[in-house]
Amino acid sequence: MKILNIGSLNVDYVYKVDKFLLPGETKSSLSLNKYCGGKGLNQSIAAAKAGNEVCHAAVLGVGGEMLKEALDKNGVDTGMIQESADTCGHAIIQVDEKGQNCILLYGGTNRALTKEFIDNALDSFGNNGLVLLQNETNLVGYIIERAAEKGLMVALNAAPANDDVLGYPIDKLTWLIVNEVEGKQIAGCESDDDIIDTLRAKYPNCKILLTLGSRGACCYDGSKLYTIGCHKVDVVDTTAAGDTFTGYFLYGVLNGYSMEECLRMATTASAVCVGRNGASDSVPLKSEIDDIIKNNKYGRLEVAVKDM
Repeated sequence: MKILNIGSLNVDYVYKVDKFLLPGETKSSLSLNKYCGGKGLNQSIAAAKAGNEVCHAAVLGVGGEMLKEALDKNGVDTGMIQESADTCGHAIIQVDEKGQNCILLYGGTNRALTKEFIDNALDSFGNNGLVLLQNETNLVGYIIERAAEKGLMVALNAAPANDDVLGYPIDKLTWLIVNEVEGKQIAGCESDDDIIDTLRAKYPNCKILLTLGSRGACCYDGSKLYTIGCHKVDVVDTTAAGDTFTGYFLYGVLNGYSMEECLRMATTASAVCVGRNGASDSVPLKSEIDDIIKNNKYGRLEVAVKDM
């Protein structure tokens, strides 16, 4: 089943630092690298590397030529990318000595989508498949409405979370994908343990994937709650780990894997990702993940299942 990702494209400027900058502080970085990124691009490449047929629709600005090349190289259909003379989206990313990151985004042409562009992309895609979205573009609510009208499945990774998300027609989503920070903001709760229950009550027709970083992930599929831990690996850079999880999880969902298999595959892929530098460059191939799982190289994670 095909995926149409109407998603962001960013050039990532990644600065290695010993510790994140404090307000008013000036320091020299340990290194600077330039990578292809944006949650949209990362998720398209992750989904394609997992084995999905992926189309990416976006407006690409000046300075982003490397982004289209990266999508093409990884087998993503870029026929729906429209070029613009405006500045491309980009991100300033600090990565500390523990591999954690903090990110400053500039939307650029990611915020230049029009209703006409969206309608044309959806019409070209057809009426069978899944539309994948992130909160780094404009008109997200409109895309959800139009995709749902066409009978398409819709998955939203509501990142970065902001007040705009609360105005989206979340009840029309097939999957809402959040981490613990985004989940609490959308649910309006204080505890990680309350996220799934609160979101279920607010959006009863929506399935939920909740990623919890080093504590694993939870998934509500409409009837059962699945919980998995994470593999203990050396962390180099957490950039794109969540996007990798999303791409592999959706591959499993769209290709008839059990929910337990979806979670194990996505967890393994994100574990490989955090052991590498960069964003989309750090996403592993499906053959690597199959080999790790088949030969039990990271050990086997159990998935707890609970009726809801």
